[in-house]
Amino acid sequence: MNAVADKNLMPADANANERGLLRFITAGSVDDGKSTLIGRLLFDSKGIFADQLDAISRARHKRTVGDMVDLSLLTDGLEAEREQGITIDVAYRYFATPKRKFIIADAPGHEQYTRNMVTGASTADAVIILVDVSKVKFDDDGKAELLIQTKRHSTIAKLLQIEHVIVAVNKMDLVDYDASVYDRIVTAYEVFAAQLGLKNVRPIPLSALAGDNVVTRSEKMPWYSGPTLIDLLESLPVHDNEHAQALRFPVQLVARHNGHEANDFRGYMGRVESGTVRKGDKLLVQPTGLSATVKDILTLDGSLESASAGKSVTILLDEYVDISRGDMLVSADAPATVLKQVTADVCWLSEEPLDLRRKYWLKHTTRQVAAKVTSLDSLLDINTQQQYSGDTLPLNGIGRITLNVQQPLAADAYENCRSTGSFILIDEISHQTVAAGMIRLG
Repeated sequence: MNAVADKNLMPADANANERGLLRFITAGSVDDGKSTLIGRLLFDSKGIFADQLDAISRARHKRTVGDMVDLSLLTDGLEAEREQGITIDVAYRYFATPKRKFIIADAPGHEQYTRNMVTGASTADAVIILVDVSKVKFDDDGKAELLIQTKRHSTIAKLLQIEHVIVAVNKMDLVDYDASVYDRIVTAYEVFAAQLGLKNVRPIPLSALAGDNVVTRSEKMPWYSGPTLIDLLESLPVHDNEHAQALRFPVQLVARHNGHEANDFRGYMGRVESGTVRKGDKLLVQPTGLSATVKDILTLDGSLESASAGKSVTILLDEYVDISRGDMLVSADAPATVLKQVTADVCWLSEEPLDLRRKYWLKHTTRQVAAKVTSLDSLLDINTQQQYSGDTLPLNGIGRITLNVQQPLAADAYENCRSTGSFILIDEISHQTVAAGMIRLG
């Protein structure tokens, strides 16, 4: 399990090849057209059923006029979302083209629901950041000024190490498909992206409502020679670094026999988060440091010679060693870093600000330990990307903290391994998730 977001929310396809499965999320400010864009993608790529189309065409809360279908209702499934015309929860949709399978996360744009965007983005390969041309302000020199939510979501994408960033300049129909407006917005975003350190930024002009440059190339923007959105999504490379990394196997459950068998079966169940485990491999148990050898690798289909990242298995060892839930089996020649003090960048998700006097639970892979934030080292200014000092971390704030944990963690830097480099903080009293963290080493 990824500590920032349970991977069960976005099912993994361990056998997907490089062009097989792409997970992406839409982000941006309120009413930028995120849900409509996803609805348009599903509609134009024949990704919805006739009864779904019939249902939304008769919906009470449609916001389009006449017979035009409100495609945003395909993802805004909650009654409160439809009544208010906003997205509240993260909605996941699945569709496929002849070239690729997709899992889409439609994240809310309201600032108060930024925590939901963090959840959806934590497992994404790409992010589509929508910019509504009708909301962008221009100064006297004609320079565009980006909205704060656009900057916040871009900053989160950078922190979460999302590989591809697509800047979808939406509602081009409202400015008569003016190329100069598009160019000024793209220039402003490129300046901010350079300041942020974002790479692989790809801009595209479109109109989700009208369908321009989403699946079909628009004849109204002859000045744009790039790909349509679906063509771009189909062509994005996804580098599965988890398979090439050292073994990380957090133990979820210790399985014993049912008490009526003579053999003393002891298996360690979990999901291979990175690397590959093979029969005969020499492993370390962390954080204890005990050595062990792989005797067998079991699944419901029988024994395996090896298992790679994304595979859920039961590992049997030659040795009898003390292992329990929360321990991690790792490569003997490339172990994780054992930490009692953790430095991390966090997104604060609670309405109650960070309080250095309070105690929290830290959930890292399958391990949950008591933790105390000893210092708030710095806060990040979303507009300037500058670090500054402060006394507390408010809702949606981003900062760097130092924590002491009661029991040691076997962890990696987030940039090296998402699963073992991420965690969540849980309030000891309310049991609410208050922060999502990315571990930094060195």
